[in-house]
Amino acid sequence: MTLTAPNTRGAFWVWILLTILPWLSCAKMSESIEDESVGMNGGFEHTQSGLPVNWLVYSPSTIPTASYELIFDRADFKEGKQSLKFLIQQFTPTAGWHSPGIAQEYPAIPGESYLISFWIKNEGCEYVVTAGGVAAKTSQYETVDSSKETTDSWKLVEHPITIPQQYENIRFELSIRSPGSLWIDDVKIEHINDEGGQGEFDG
Repeated sequence: MTLTAPNTRGAFWVWILLTILPWLSCAKMSESIEDESVGMNGGFEHTQSGLPVNWLVYSPSTIPTASYELIFDRADFKEGKQSLKFLIQQFTPTAGWHSPGIAQEYPAIPGESYLISFWIKNEGCEYVVTAGGVAAKTSQYETVDSSKETTDSWKLVEHPITIPQQYENIRFELSIRSPGSLWIDDVKIEHINDEGGQGEFDG
């Protein structure tokens, strides 16, 4: 009988998977500090440990390919006393939670319409803002705003969206794709009622 050597190449890849999978399962995709009393915190007035409360933050500690700072800018803002500023020195472009940015999900009524609004200011960054319906394993997003142009002043973005019938949550996400400086402030999600009016979102 001829004996054959073990499949060392297969064993190598098994070892790689066993080594990497536990690390992936422990890797944090985002940071978040929650406080129900604060509400949506769309003006980024409430902060704790260097993070905006009630936001999922793709922070410097969760993105090893990026070098950047989160700053609460009290000198340049549109609402309240401060805005959220991203100062990105170095970054390898990817997307979603692999990129600097913020996100959050809120309860929504299937089939109903909502108005997404916020103020944004950009110096050198390429960015995209998306929103849409989400569930545990599926989603349906649309682009609310995107640009790689520098803006000298704040820009107001307003974008209505309708939540598809199969979703009961709405997700807002800002993803930054290149170095530079970006400010965002006064994020709102307002329910558009049948009479054409708007109601404050109580997320």
